[in-house]
Amino acid sequence: MFDTLSDRLGGVFDKLKGRGALKEQDVRDAMREVRIALLEADVALPVARRFIDAVTEKAVGQDVLRSVTPGQQVVKIVYDELVETLGGLEAQGLNLEAKPPVVIMMVGLQGSGKTTTTAKLARLIRERHGKKALMASLDVNRPAAQEQLAVLGGQVEVATLPIIAGQQPVDIARRAMEAARLQNFDVLLLDTAGRLHVDDALMAEMKAVASVSAPNEVLLVVDSLTGQDAVNVAQSFSGEVPLTGIVLTRMDGDARGGAALSMRAVTGKPIKFAGTGEKLHEIEPFRPASIADRILGMGDVVSLVEKAAATIKEEDAEKLARNIEKGKFDLDDLAMQLRQMRQMGGIGMLAGMMPGMKKAKAAMAASGMDDKVLVHLEAVISSMTPKERRNPELMNAKRKKRVAAGSGTDVQTVNKLLKMHQEMARAMKQIKKMGGLKGLAAMFGGGGMGAMPGLPPGGMGGPGGMPGLPPGGLPGLGGPPKFKK
Repeated sequence: MFDTLSDRLGGVFDKLKGRGALKEQDVRDAMREVRIALLEADVALPVARRFIDAVTEKAVGQDVLRSVTPGQQVVKIVYDELVETLGGLEAQGLNLEAKPPVVIMMVGLQGSGKTTTTAKLARLIRERHGKKALMASLDVNRPAAQEQLAVLGGQVEVATLPIIAGQQPVDIARRAMEAARLQNFDVLLLDTAGRLHVDDALMAEMKAVASVSAPNEVLLVVDSLTGQDAVNVAQSFSGEVPLTGIVLTRMDGDARGGAALSMRAVTGKPIKFAGTGEKLHEIEPFRPASIADRILGMGDVVSLVEKAAATIKEEDAEKLARNIEKGKFDLDDLAMQLRQMRQMGGIGMLAGMMPGMKKAKAAMAASGMDDKVLVHLEAVISSMTPKERRNPELMNAKRKKRVAAGSGTDVQTVNKLLKMHQEMARAMKQIKKMGGLKGLAAMFGGGGMGAMPGLPPGGMGGPGGMPGLPPGGLPGLGGPPKFKK
């Protein structure tokens, strides 16, 4: 996400940071380029203008121009202004502390991803907040909309209100409220109907539903890929219904980012969540500081830690921790690390979240290295016997040929995998010498991110920075493995 905008801004700031001393005109020229980048990213014109004016006013001050690192100072000012534009330092989550049942009303146009987002939020509420949730579909217009929510409810293990054919939205809302109260549900999510565009019928229905359900949260779901149209839709809704927040869907496909940057400034409502894929776990809290980090190529460590904690099984983490304490790291451990990387989103996703990894991500893309590499490396390990996985030193020339044939690769790829294992094993022995996990945790100020469940030592997966990566990333691979046809 934000790749286009990030690349453009990265180019502008690289020039600034490479100059040393800056004149006022240098800053103004750079801000002109930033303004063009924002407009090309589909940021609303008033928002872009206000952003540039605020940054320029601060950046041309004498404290900045006379500082030791004026280029860095300008980047810091842009970062701070990005965070402010996106909604401030604090992420704004759901208000679930009201008297139950807490009612969350989902609104938006047809095709914005409202029903899927309802199920994603219900799953989040159940798993992260430990609340008992009920979902109810009020969409009687779209064919099979109510059945769709019932199917999704089964997938996320959240109850849905039984369907009564012919019942109208307001009556369904009343029945849902009664069911939530009688069955002691903590949260009720109402998935309302959408239209192809904002019209009087849509608004009248939403207001009627709101009047009988008195929602604690009214979340507008908008498709970020529609860019400026998403902003216009949000503006229309915010003028008609008491919105409490916005959910941006398809953020993973939004290379421009204009909707995210404009939404808060135009509507005054916080963006609370971002949909990052089609799967039901692919939704994350919208953190302005993390988004600003990503836009400026600084990574997003907080989201990476959360992803690791949610994805990596506790028993796997404990097994790896025990092995590290013994200074042991075999090929089964390596296979587990490769599997975890895939589950967390793959190489590209992790690289995009790591500070300073933007250029490495581009290099991986240019070399043709993608997430299939992880699958193929796992195939190489799977072609070995249990004894070979526990004792990689057994891998002589004959065994390597057999494994290469079994995995559909070649001996060179098997050698590269073994080299990767050697480097990781060496790193693990080094950690043992430093006192194991406890000694490392002390170095990181008493644990810090290393204490997160499922994270390997050092918080971010050992000395390599990325979870499961040895120092320097994937050593010696030199691009994607070669496979026999």
